[in-house]
Amino acid sequence: MSGFWVDRPTLVTGATGLVGAWLVKRLVEARADVVCVVRDWVPQSELVGSSTLKRVKVVRGDVRDQELVERSLAEYEIDTVIHLAAQTIVPVAGRNPISTFETNIAGTWTMLEACRRNASVKQIVLASSDKAYGEQTKLPYDESTPLQGVHPYDVSKSCADLIAHSFARVYASPAVVTRCGNFYGGGDLNFSRIVPGTIRSVLRGMRPVIRSDGQFVRDYFYVEDGAIAYMTLAEKLAENRDLIGEAFNFSNEYEITVLELVTQILSLMRSSLVPDVRNEAVHEIRRQVLSAKKARSMLGWTPRFDLQEGLKRTIDWYRAHFRESE
Repeated sequence: MSGFWVDRPTLVTGATGLVGAWLVKRLVEARADVVCVVRDWVPQSELVGSSTLKRVKVVRGDVRDQELVERSLAEYEIDTVIHLAAQTIVPVAGRNPISTFETNIAGTWTMLEACRRNASVKQIVLASSDKAYGEQTKLPYDESTPLQGVHPYDVSKSCADLIAHSFARVYASPAVVTRCGNFYGGGDLNFSRIVPGTIRSVLRGMRPVIRSDGQFVRDYFYVEDGAIAYMTLAEKLAENRDLIGEAFNFSNEYEITVLELVTQILSLMRSSLVPDVRNEAVHEIRRQVLSAKKARSMLGWTPRFDLQEGLKRTIDWYRAHFRESE
């Protein structure tokens, strides 16, 4: 574990979310001085359940609140910012585009402007998404692929990504962007997502629901690998200022259909249940796969968990979670 993080004042937004909780746990283990901006109290989150929240400073508020963000950066003398806060559910974005735009786009420019006004901030890692690329004919996506989101969630990520690039190039803000595949792992409480939804259904003896026709292709990325990727990128940015304004894909570079993924989870859980394929999905891209060649070559990064190992760890987390909640 790198000594880079020891006593480093680090601000994390979106800390009660899936990636945020595992990232904060890892930062605490690395002995960083962590400050979390938290909007909603989520007692079921991994951040709370693991007691990690008791080991960090907490600022209650919304990332769109410019005064609050600026105060947090100044009073805690933040050195490194990892901005994860977002509305991340694609169907929710379809139903509520404006609130998604406000959180994902305005939240990004608020954070970047606050950092621009605060000279103590040396590294900013901003979470974009593979969805920022929109739908493309050429796969896998690399970082030169145009950002052309169409559906509301995708547009929110395209815009936030471009805003980060603007601040980096025009104001020399020390910002870099991550574009990751579909995150999965223990602690995801959005059970409309395929991995936690399938596992919960099996544990309750119910058929897992597939909202699409099952043939949508995705690149699934284990959450603990994601946490390591964010920390690695911040460390590399501190070493090399030439990375400012760059974007990096992080991925296992392994494509799989939703139906194949569900089948693999059923097999790992030794379940004979048959998926309920409803073919109801709208506003979603049919096939997305990322190339992580740039991260491998420029950052020396590689994922530590393959899909099977990540799913096993995820299933174990939910088994324990539901046992404790009974």
